[in-house]
Amino acid sequence: MNVKPLVSIVMGSDSDLEIMREAGKALEEFGIGYEMDVTSAHRSPERTAEFARKAAERGIRVIIAGAGGAAHLAGVIAAHTTLPVIGVPIPSTPLQGMDSLLATVQMPAGIPVATVAIGKPGATNAGILAAQILGVADSGVAKKLVAYKEKLAKGVEEKSKKLKGSQSG
Repeated sequence: MNVKPLVSIVMGSDSDLEIMREAGKALEEFGIGYEMDVTSAHRSPERTAEFARKAAERGIRVIIAGAGGAAHLAGVIAAHTTLPVIGVPIPSTPLQGMDSLLATVQMPAGIPVATVAIGKPGATNAGILAAQILGVADSGVAKKLVAYKEKLAKGVEEKSKKLKGSQSG
């Protein structure tokens, strides 16, 4: 995708890439440019803070941060920027992402992080939520979101007809 990135997708480790790619796929569906990188709240705190502080200057409008375990990446980024931050909990420990979910969603008042579901569904929803945030000020993205919702509804209608057709007789 050769579009100026408006969304930054970051993850605590490259082992999170398979999940976080889903956010990128969702953004591509709406024609939104994005970048991807690895930064760690714990292993590279200065790099993470610098990334967050400079994101807006680089034209980034929304940050999607995925992390497993203690999952403080989204919160640390949110502490250093006024951009909207969406946290994706990664199921990387024996707790299957519940630790990541709680660490991401339980932010102190004043440092909001929008938190989505654990794993791939959450990463997909993070991409869609980023599109919705951008769509408030971009009518082209807003129109694509309307078409996306219509496509979802049409899919349900088709499945309903198929199910009803298989029950007759």
